[in-house]
Amino acid sequence: MSDSFLAISGSIGKDPELRYTNSGRAICTFPVAVSRRYKKDDVWVEETAWWDVTVWGDMAENIAATCFKGTRVMCHGYTKQEEWEDKNGGGKRTKMVLVADEVGASLRWATATVDKVERERS
Repeated sequence: MSDSFLAISGSIGKDPELRYTNSGRAICTFPVAVSRRYKKDDVWVEETAWWDVTVWGDMAENIAATCFKGTRVMCHGYTKQEEWEDKNGGGKRTKMVLVADEVGASLRWATATVDKVERERS
């Protein structure tokens, strides 16, 4: 686990993808576009950074059921570097992802209705 904490706010770039591990644990992944707009020499400039977000367990299922492309979200969690071998023989590849502990709807440009989900406690 990483000690790097990250909080982002942006728009989901495509519908969240929900999968399950062999043991049945839910995992949801989705990209988030984080944009910054500023004026430089009387011209508006927009910069966008993309973050891949991973969420586990019950929250993963909740996100897949309620969020979609364009949903404005706030996510916070820790950063993790993922590594894999390129399928086309390009060698080892890496990317940084945000493993989110919390994801919520941003109410800056939207409203939300919250429905509490009852869960069994073990």
